[in-house]
Amino acid sequence: MTEMTHFLVDRADIHKHTVENSGDTEIAEGEVLLKVDHFAFTANNTTYAAFGVHMKYWDFFPAREGMGRVPVWGFADVVASKCEGVEVGERLYGYYPMSSHLKVQPVKASAAGFFDGAAHRQHLSPIYNFYNRTTGDPAYRADMEGLQMVFRPLFMTSFLIDDFLDDNGFFGAEQIVLSSASSKTAYGLAFLLAMRGSVKVIGLTSGGNVDFVKGMGSYGETVTYGDISTLDASKPTVYVDMAGNGDVRRDVHVHFGDNLKYSCSVGASHWDQMGSNDNLPGAQPTLFFAPAQGQKRQQDWGAEGFQARTADAWIKFITKASGWTNIVTSEGTDKMGEIYDAVTRGTASPQDGHILKF
Repeated sequence: MTEMTHFLVDRADIHKHTVENSGDTEIAEGEVLLKVDHFAFTANNTTYAAFGVHMKYWDFFPAREGMGRVPVWGFADVVASKCEGVEVGERLYGYYPMSSHLKVQPVKASAAGFFDGAAHRQHLSPIYNFYNRTTGDPAYRADMEGLQMVFRPLFMTSFLIDDFLDDNGFFGAEQIVLSSASSKTAYGLAFLLAMRGSVKVIGLTSGGNVDFVKGMGSYGETVTYGDISTLDASKPTVYVDMAGNGDVRRDVHVHFGDNLKYSCSVGASHWDQMGSNDNLPGAQPTLFFAPAQGQKRQQDWGAEGFQARTADAWIKFITKASGWTNIVTSEGTDKMGEIYDAVTRGTASPQDGHILKF
């Protein structure tokens, strides 16, 4: 009987974390045991932790009282199965906890994959509950697993924000301002907006990341957080807030005032500086929930149409993004803690895509 290893985070203070062994790997009828091979850890995962209670991210993978298992995107292998139609040896891409193993209860299995039918996950978005078989994914390449783990979940958010803004006529804006411009979700969105060519894309970033952001060629203008006042406030503007920094948000709202036509809250790379939304000039911040736009478009375009559009955009993006990123693989719980600390404290290089293994 093998124990599972878990990387646990204090839900009251996500800077605090520990590693514990708990639970066994024995499975019941209808269950499958997955051994998590490796997964990406990015600022997106920090957002999952920061909004763990509010957005129910802690509900996916329950932990002991007061602690949480941060969801991550990665690959796992089936190492035991008591479920017909799921075989030992299959490799799956999907949503995992920061744990060595995960038990799932496959339902609605197809050539593409299956959903986890575990009771505690049924009130959560089905987009996060689906596990893709690598054999049924036309975009899968074994040599690109690192890029897929780092970028695919982030790029899906980028794709859906881009689609949401276009679906709403960019709220009449002539320019889109993105905070945390060096973050992967931000520059995925900037890439898509630049392809449209209908609005100017402006990136806000820290001084140390200016050259990196400019070098991608997706932003029409790049300024530091201290230079927000230099932007043209006479033009109707949309703000897409990837950082979640309350001071930056207020500076943007005050600067653009009534010309800020929409304020879209997406991430929290500056999760510990979120501040208040009270009494802000311009459009009030509205939280973007990617699964809602994804479900809307699957209804509009059909499952195959949705897959075709996202796959086309993904291939165009990853061809570029592969040249912007160093895939860095770290193994062991000590290194896992180091990378977790660097990402959550904002000291990790934006050029590094971190892959973690137990």
